[in-house]
Amino acid sequence: MRIIGGRLKGLRLNPPKGLPVRPTTDLAKEALFNILQNQIDIEGLRVLDLFSGTGNLSLEFASRDASEVISVDKSVRCVHFLKDMARQHGLEQIKTYNADVFKFLELETEPYDLIFADPPYDLSRIPEIAKLVFSKNLLSADGILIIEHQSMQNLSNHPAFSEQRKYGHSSFSFFRNEINGNDL
Repeated sequence: MRIIGGRLKGLRLNPPKGLPVRPTTDLAKEALFNILQNQIDIEGLRVLDLFSGTGNLSLEFASRDASEVISVDKSVRCVHFLKDMARQHGLEQIKTYNADVFKFLELETEPYDLIFADPPYDLSRIPEIAKLVFSKNLLSADGILIIEHQSMQNLSNHPAFSEQRKYGHSSFSFFRNEINGNDL
């Protein structure tokens, strides 16, 4: 795992063994950020990273100058690792929360420019993520929700679904607050 862009480009992440995670591969992460950099300016964005795990994506967004990155994971060991990495590299815009993602979403009231969710692939509640985000109005006017999931899973039945990009066994499903005909 490494940071692929921004001021920390090339930084290798070496999380402790035994964390309950399945990190986004460097290949999939690179593809995701290629898509995003052609659509939005990450600098200044308010980002919510759900099921943040090692903080791989949180660190990537912070490296690219997102103004605020809220990272939520239920593993206290993951949260401590990310908090330590953020402190070591002066990434003060990363705020970590040790919490259940669904409880966090139910209580959250502030909108985000981009929400990224990388839940465990076997989690049966994955479709609820989009429902909660949109019912609680947690995206800004042109906000994007991205959910990483198994390629065989289909999340296209949500009205805000925009598209699915497949990378082997992993896929990213994109949801837009305003479906305006622009594909990613």
